[in-house]
Amino acid sequence: MSGDYMSRAAQAFLDQPAAEDLGPLSPETIDAYRKMAKDEFLPRAERAVKAHGVTVAEVEIAGVPCLEILPKGEPIGTVLYCYGGGYVTGSAREDLIVSAGLCHRSGARIVAVDYRLAPEHPYPAAVDDGAAVYDVLSRDAAPFAIAGESAGGNMALHLMQRAQANGLPMPVAAVLLSPWCDLTHGGDSLQANDGRDPTLDLAFVEAAAQMYAADTPRDTPGISPLFGPFTPDFPPTLVTTGTRDLLMSPSIELTRRMRDAGIAVELDVHDGLWHVFEFYDELPEAAASLSRCGAHLSRHMGG
Repeated sequence: MSGDYMSRAAQAFLDQPAAEDLGPLSPETIDAYRKMAKDEFLPRAERAVKAHGVTVAEVEIAGVPCLEILPKGEPIGTVLYCYGGGYVTGSAREDLIVSAGLCHRSGARIVAVDYRLAPEHPYPAAVDDGAAVYDVLSRDAAPFAIAGESAGGNMALHLMQRAQANGLPMPVAAVLLSPWCDLTHGGDSLQANDGRDPTLDLAFVEAAAQMYAADTPRDTPGISPLFGPFTPDFPPTLVTTGTRDLLMSPSIELTRRMRDAGIAVELDVHDGLWHVFEFYDELPEAAASLSRCGAHLSRHMGG
């Protein structure tokens, strides 16, 4: 049964047949998973670009391919955006579903880093790509903020911890959608919501974590930033999740640790919703959440 506060569109999503079973995620099946994601999300991404009236261009920053997404008016600043997909699937273009919405709703220029994927490029390839772009934007773009969903939320957290360690400027704001911040997969929701989350299961994230981490222990802060340092220098942060989200528990624990460190952090837990539900533009809850995320970025960037 759904929660009492879900939209009819959300209930309809839960009632639809399960997606095609591609078998266990592995290096042998990864191409099939990537194709399935592209087939599902690229049409939604194209729809989002048209709906929000943003302009998208391919650019290269510090030798890393990126998408630059511009709003209709003069941008109020720049947001570094990190896409999700377990560090094994996805792309900046597929994530236009979220990044185009954040661009329109915040009024900011979005730079979405198209980082390398595992298993071809295990840790730290992806975060090294993100760090190279962060280094440029944090010095040259002001005001500067950061956002990411799922594995992209992991990357956003890692990049802030890395920047602090290296004395780079910190963002003025952060948005983290269902962040995959603990690759050791602690917390009740990893078991309680396995099978309840319609878009993500424990077998997938376990396999993805193995391919991404390779021989590096998964509790290494660079891989699981939940275990890294948090200080009051971190920017005001908005975290979103849902009660069906496989990663709800880590999102809650992340919020607790940030608050304990003196960081201004807000947690939005959406009743009955799942991992990065903001990807599904048919949901009124997705539009509402992205509007709140965009307002958070805009407010702290001076828009």
